[in-house]
Amino acid sequence: MTAALELINLTSGYGSSTVVHGVSLQIAPGEIFALVGKNGMGKSSLLKTILSFLPASDGAVRLNGRDVTSLAPYRKRALGLAYAPQEQALFQDLSVRDNLRLGLSDDRAFEARLADVSGWFPVITARLSQRAGTLSGGEQKMLIVARGLIAEPRLFLLDEVTEGLQPSVVDRLAEVLATTRRDRGTAMLVVEQHLSFVLGLADRFAVFKRGEVVDTGPVDAGSAARIDEHMRL
Repeated sequence: MTAALELINLTSGYGSSTVVHGVSLQIAPGEIFALVGKNGMGKSSLLKTILSFLPASDGAVRLNGRDVTSLAPYRKRALGLAYAPQEQALFQDLSVRDNLRLGLSDDRAFEARLADVSGWFPVITARLSQRAGTLSGGEQKMLIVARGLIAEPRLFLLDEVTEGLQPSVVDRLAEVLATTRRDRGTAMLVVEQHLSFVLGLADRFAVFKRGEVVDTGPVDAGSAARIDEHMRL
């Protein structure tokens, strides 16, 4: 089976400083893969390298078997890659509707996809005319996730989407992501520190430390303790 995402010795950094050191991993179609680790270990830089926001200095990125290492971000999006960033990456002065429309390359599908958004996050579709910058922090995170999902991606990258959220919103995000994987077969790479959230979703995990994968395995009853041990070191 061709992997939804394959990283082969992927290396990147900023100037002369290497941050991501020879990372290799595979994510199967429809698989949810958790990438966990402390802050400052290079997890977000890895995602930005996959997206081509940060150029790779070595190695390769393959989407569904195709080498896309050097493709521009917009071309990767056209191949079914979506991204929910850690930062509040919304157009604050645009409406909720206009922010959602940016998730699609073709406006003709927008109205039909709004029904999906309403099912995921009714509070978002109730505020389509509201400026995105006036939403609460939790509502903005919902909007960011909805903007990624509205494109019906084959692979969804999520970076610390639960940060700062109240438990009810975290629970709703978990339900939406699990349902999307079940109904659409969407593969996901989820960068998280909220272990109960991500281990409740994921099939496999990897621990990221100083730009490298130091442990990986299937999610099971012992995964949380195994990860905690790495986090303490």
